[in-house]
Amino acid sequence: MIGRGEAIRPLILRKLSQIEADCQVRILHAAESGSRAWGFASPDSDYDVRFIYVRKKEAYLRLEDTADHIEWELNEVLDINGWDIAKVLRLFHKSNATPFEWALSPEVYYTTPQWRMVYERASAYFSKKAAMYHYYGTARSNYQAHLLGEQVKYKKYFYVLRPILCCQWIASHGGPPPVRFDDMKNELEDQELRRQIDRLQEQKVRMTEAEKGPRADWLNQYIENWLSKASVEISRLPDDRTPQWEPLNEIFCKLLEE
Repeated sequence: MIGRGEAIRPLILRKLSQIEADCQVRILHAAESGSRAWGFASPDSDYDVRFIYVRKKEAYLRLEDTADHIEWELNEVLDINGWDIAKVLRLFHKSNATPFEWALSPEVYYTTPQWRMVYERASAYFSKKAAMYHYYGTARSNYQAHLLGEQVKYKKYFYVLRPILCCQWIASHGGPPPVRFDDMKNELEDQELRRQIDRLQEQKVRMTEAEKGPRADWLNQYIENWLSKASVEISRLPDDRTPQWEPLNEIFCKLLEE
């Protein structure tokens, strides 16, 4: 079995170098996504490595369709895949939450000055309303799919709580939320709620990915109340998306010339 812990970083870096050589791409940024980046990994959580790459300019001038992603590896330890920079820039234009999370991940395996330039330009495309709709939808779908039974996977509570806290952060700060769960949890004004979440978090990190426990009815009630109120509040927000393409086009062309 592939080793975990400190040995994983050099292994991931070797995998990234192999991707560049075999796929003829240049990786701009690679970071952890998922529970390890969020700060509540289980003992057997895998490593969700996400990378953004750029191809040679000629690849973007071909008539045939070219894949905009690379699915590299998926096993019990490593989940490695990446997106083409053209796809990422289009997602930034929509204020899609995923590239913002990759950019702000506290667990960075590799990055470049070019990626920092991309994010500096793309950060202006953050939309409060679009991001809150994304996180609201994530919280609702995970709640309905995983937390209504008598026995539930506790990790799924954090797949609901984290997007709820993301929405609350965006409402308060107006910008992209932190990736770390605790950075947002520590801003909760309801001290009892925070203590209850702390206890649940302590249980969760000791459990494997597949383990279940009794449903936390107090937390289900909190989630249902929040979902009901948030739906109305988000719908009333003004559309704050940035329509211009030119700044992103300029960055894209600059990358292809390097």
